[in-house]
Amino acid sequence: MRVGTFNILHGRRPGGAVDVDAFADCIRALDVDLLALQEVDVDQPRSGRADLTAVAADAMGAVAHRFAATISGTPGAVWAAATGDEQPGATAYGVALLSRYPVRDWHVVYPPRIPFRFPAYLPGTRRVMLMDEEPRVAIAGCFDTPLGEVTAASTHLSFVPGWNRFQLRRLCRELSALPGPRLLLGDLNQPVAAAARWSGMRSLAAARTFPAHRPTRQLDHLLTDHPRLRARRCSTPELPISDHRPMVLELELAENVPAQSHALANEGE
Repeated sequence: MRVGTFNILHGRRPGGAVDVDAFADCIRALDVDLLALQEVDVDQPRSGRADLTAVAADAMGAVAHRFAATISGTPGAVWAAATGDEQPGATAYGVALLSRYPVRDWHVVYPPRIPFRFPAYLPGTRRVMLMDEEPRVAIAGCFDTPLGEVTAASTHLSFVPGWNRFQLRRLCRELSALPGPRLLLGDLNQPVAAAARWSGMRSLAAARTFPAHRPTRQLDHLLTDHPRLRARRCSTPELPISDHRPMVLELELAENVPAQSHALANEGE
């Protein structure tokens, strides 16, 4: 079973514009069975009013897919925190989860948001500005896969150190109520050791994913609480869209559970 996570930067080429056709080609090239996407647009002017979840579903041949909004409206302009009551196809931005395997049910979880404005340094402007933290969301589905029933979730957590760990802990507490075993995929904005510690889950791979042109750190993760699940192969290909590299793993069930698990190193693809 091939699974992947990809922060797509709404399908934008680095330093350029959104290219929906290139985005579809990238998803097709990944050739995954289960895919988590972050920074996904629906009906946004910058992405040609496309529904990027639907574009990705068509490209990968998904039989089940679901988008969950973090905000209703346009990032950087007029928006409000999503409530889950938005009309299908309404202008929004968030995360998605897609599968070639049938889904039994879907669940949406909202990690806690920083309840106040805070100062942040923005490298692009070289200024410290007061910011409202973007709301966060996770979309989880229970899937029938060749490895058995699996609950998988896609999320994108805060970039604020410490707060993203708090969000991760709360999110995993919510996910623990769903049928196991579980997979958590997404841009967690923290390194491997922190992600494993605060989630209580096991990292399936260690690989640098950001920035895409010359990765120096890992922000994107695949975690599990399945004791026998392991990664046979890991790839992080450089693609023509996004400032992140996707992470793709080939998963299998180990015959015997080792006394101590070790993350699979990146093969440098």
